[in-house]
Amino acid sequence: MSKRDYYEVLGCDRNASADELKKAYRKLAMQYHPDRNPDDPGAADKFKELNEAYDCLKDEQKRAAYDRFGHAAFEGGGRGGGGFADFGFGGGGGGFSDLFEEMFGDMMGGGRRGQGSGRGADLRFNMEITLEEAFAGKAATITVPSSAQCDACHGTGGKDGSQPATCPTCHGHGKVRAQQGFFTIERTCPTCQGMGKVIKDPCKVCGGQGRVRKDKTLQVQVPAGVEDGTRIRLSGEGEAGMRGAPPGDLYIFLSLVQHRLFQRDGANIYCRVPIPMVTATLGGTIEVPTIEGKLSKVTIPPGTQTGNQFRLKGKGMSVLRSTARGDMFIQAVVETPVNLSKRQEELLREFESAGDNADGKHNSPESRSFFDKVKELWKDLTE
Repeated sequence: MSKRDYYEVLGCDRNASADELKKAYRKLAMQYHPDRNPDDPGAADKFKELNEAYDCLKDEQKRAAYDRFGHAAFEGGGRGGGGFADFGFGGGGGGFSDLFEEMFGDMMGGGRRGQGSGRGADLRFNMEITLEEAFAGKAATITVPSSAQCDACHGTGGKDGSQPATCPTCHGHGKVRAQQGFFTIERTCPTCQGMGKVIKDPCKVCGGQGRVRKDKTLQVQVPAGVEDGTRIRLSGEGEAGMRGAPPGDLYIFLSLVQHRLFQRDGANIYCRVPIPMVTATLGGTIEVPTIEGKLSKVTIPPGTQTGNQFRLKGKGMSVLRSTARGDMFIQAVVETPVNLSKRQEELLREFESAGDNADGKHNSPESRSFFDKVKELWKDLTE
């Protein structure tokens, strides 16, 4: 079953502000919380759906990716969004935990959760390729709007390359603890945002982040036999991490452009070929194009009808990570002659008036059989 639109789940329109989304979520989360609905088995599912919707829309990058690509932005194991048609697979958190912090944050000392290790965001790049490129493979050069390590501070975030100092609040742990009654609550350090380090004198170029916006040019090898929707992962080619943290990954999603002649079904290729009436009637040979750019001869037997199919073994698509190939299927479409001259019309009428052949076999057996059944049916209805 397809997922519901996240805005519909929260009861908000697409122009809703962050505060409006938060209010809608808090109201519905309280209404459908499983503890408040012990007799409603569907409440847990609704609560889970609310958390998923709010977890996406509360994050600006994820929301931007969702507004552009819908649920497809997070298919294939991804979480989040950001950058250019990209999505962050790291970071984020549950909607209910945010609600818990909002309700009890003041009592526990407040503060939002940080970014953890500061790992760079994963990026998404959409690439269109032709069917021929999917068959043979392709070496492509792409330019990705991304971020790179700041050269001025060498990724440290400190002026002139100075190293960050240990956070005085959490003493380098990235988390702090607070005692509340019988409970000990651990949360992300509000001073260093979970990094464990602080920048006393930030770099003027990158503002202390240790990275700057920069386009990245990459060489990508598309293997032969890829299908529509194939995902290629380039490890470490996503956005640079903060202050020397590991970079994210780049995910390339492939989509195949519709071909003018061929239709693909897995490793097989189908091609509808018009056959002249005379060739279909008397038989003959035709040449058809193949995916590798060559011509292949196909023998047309006498009496070929529309819908007859001919198989060219091993003339289909390449199989990913294999030397095997699929097959090509020619689907015959018998073409009725048009723009006839008077002489051609006379010849066809002579053919029609000549009747069936001498041995009593019909020239159009399917047509004769159909109309014989119509006559029998009409006779039964009139008797």
